[in-house]
Amino acid sequence: MSRLVVVSNRVAVPGENRAGGLAVGLLAALKERGGLWFGWSGKVTRDPSGTLHEQTDGDIRFVTMDLDRNDHDDYYNGFANRTLWPLLHFRLDLVDYDRSKRLGYRRVNALFAEKLAPLLRDSDTVWIHDYHLIPLASMLRERGVGCKIGFFLHVPMPSADLVQALPEHQRLMSSLYSYDLVGFQTQRDVERFQAYVRLFGGGKVLAEGELEAPDGHRFGAGAFPISIDTGLIAQQAREAVNKPAVRDLRKSLEPRQLAIGVDRLDYSKGLPERFYGFERYLKRYTEQKGKLTYLQIAPVSRGEVSEYKTLRIQLEQIAGHINGNHAEPDWTPLRYVNRNFAHSTLTGFYRMARIGLVTPLRDGMNLVAKEFVAAQDGADPGVLVLSILAGAASEMKEALIVNPHDLDGVADAIATASTMPLTERIERWRALMDQLQENDIGTWRRRYLDTLEAA
Repeated sequence: MSRLVVVSNRVAVPGENRAGGLAVGLLAALKERGGLWFGWSGKVTRDPSGTLHEQTDGDIRFVTMDLDRNDHDDYYNGFANRTLWPLLHFRLDLVDYDRSKRLGYRRVNALFAEKLAPLLRDSDTVWIHDYHLIPLASMLRERGVGCKIGFFLHVPMPSADLVQALPEHQRLMSSLYSYDLVGFQTQRDVERFQAYVRLFGGGKVLAEGELEAPDGHRFGAGAFPISIDTGLIAQQAREAVNKPAVRDLRKSLEPRQLAIGVDRLDYSKGLPERFYGFERYLKRYTEQKGKLTYLQIAPVSRGEVSEYKTLRIQLEQIAGHINGNHAEPDWTPLRYVNRNFAHSTLTGFYRMARIGLVTPLRDGMNLVAKEFVAAQDGADPGVLVLSILAGAASEMKEALIVNPHDLDGVADAIATASTMPLTERIERWRALMDQLQENDIGTWRRRYLDTLEAA
């Protein structure tokens, strides 16, 4: 079995509290095979970019690289998050077309390649993650790296016409041809990528899962829906019921039901639309007034970016408007919280909720939807309300699927979930849980790596 090399923007270095679902899955793969995890250290320094830090944990070697302020601003804050992020989430109106940021993105990817290439062996399997590092394989190939290299895009793949709006889109997208396997979250994402290759990329779609670059190089593309550690989430949720924060929330709600949303504060998550959908529910289903409390947890991310500052102000105003118009002395319909909670605590919140609201405007997958289901008590499960525009909707068909732009549809789904009979709730949950147990994070990584190594 070849050594595995994982490359991502950030690294789950031992001792840091970054062990999210993806990190757990990648660490498990590295522990199985031994290997290297390479990425940015998270440090912005006054010294020039490129200083490396190394530590080991068993058979895993962690190597991280510092960035200076200019590189961080151009690569991470700039092109990755102000150009690619909105583009990949179908928001051309928010794309920053600054050429200097585009050049900075390539400069930092070249630095990644320069520092990583000497660490690689011909027999390695390299797995590169997400939109921050799209050109990395082509830059490694330029430096003589010949081992298997795969890429996985965690966010949506937009339509070819949208990608075409990006200056030098062919230079960026053709760099994907240097991979042996390009992985996406859904089959629809694969189809959009294939359409780009045919229409604007100068390549060919030879057969399902195989493409040909203009130079004749053949590579694979496929859907590999990411998942969660289903058993771990279920265990955490069972154990979380006695956590003080979970007990306090339960006590504060009694006897009302809980609807919960947990999202980064990001325009792709559709939070204004969700708030308005909840308000529509309050207006239309007056017979349910006072029976349901909606808790939205939305930790601030990228708070220095103007679009995110504007979004935060907007949500505060909408929440105040809803509560001002609908609250009672003993009931606040919408609780809006901008802070982080421990992941284990969140699973306890999920377990007590009657409704999970996951209604992004665009999302590659959305693991909160899967975690909500895994956290439920099978004897009295809650109901998932899920956006049709989340990648998870292609798998989780037993959820109540909604269009997040359709406020009446969201309101109807909340009302339906609130009054759904126990037998139907159990039936829907059981089907969703069976799927999650069959296709967990381990299945995802094994299927991807097996496909890459067979390419």
